[in-house]
Amino acid sequence: MRKTAVVTGASSGIGEATARRLAAEGYDVVAGARRRDRLDKLAAEVPSIRPVMLDVTSQESVDALAAGLERCDVLVNNAGGAFGLEQVTDARLADWQHMYDVNVLGSLRMTQALIPKLVESGDGVLVMLTSTAGHGAYEGGGGYVAAKHAQRAMAETLRLELVGQPVRIVEIAPGMVQTEGFAVTRFRGDQEAAARVYEGVPNPLTADDIADAIAWSVTRPAHVNVDRMIIRPRAQAAQHKVHRVSG
Repeated sequence: MRKTAVVTGASSGIGEATARRLAAEGYDVVAGARRRDRLDKLAAEVPSIRPVMLDVTSQESVDALAAGLERCDVLVNNAGGAFGLEQVTDARLADWQHMYDVNVLGSLRMTQALIPKLVESGDGVLVMLTSTAGHGAYEGGGGYVAAKHAQRAMAETLRLELVGQPVRIVEIAPGMVQTEGFAVTRFRGDQEAAARVYEGVPNPLTADDIADAIAWSVTRPAHVNVDRMIIRPRAQAAQHKVHRVSG
């Protein structure tokens, strides 16, 4: 029987790339996101992808997705995002609440809903898509850093609590990845400000790079757990240290 993978935030960026890659690896992929038009386009291009409307901030939405699954072998908790770059003293409370609800509580909702099916599969894999922000702070990133640290802690705790169960817990922590929406969302739609993030950076990571890492991790033999993979472009030595070249 073909295995089933669930990918959240699958309508664009890393989520879309992961859905495509896991489908290419032979999985039936349930692609969950809020933008149905983009999901339908994705499913039309890749027949083994099933689009499902999903809002990870809604328990009802998460429960509906789980109820419609016969099995789940892989869960990729990808849905998330960063909102704003204000310093902690000037941060908008609503941004922090939204980042926590999507990144952290969204992952918690999906994990609680699908862990029973992952265990039942006999070789389940849960992937927590965090960030290098979960491994070090930087100015202007307080809310996102806090949320990603919380996801990292969740993954570490799950690995302890589920030891002995047939489930692997994998954390994938990307550094600078250039996708169509991440920086634009963070800068509240300011395209020019978003473009400056990647200006002069030779070859930032792509969504396909991260999808490749996820696919490799989940397709290891059942006894092999990739606890954590931190991935940065060669040009990025740390959150605050990025090599840039002038035009």
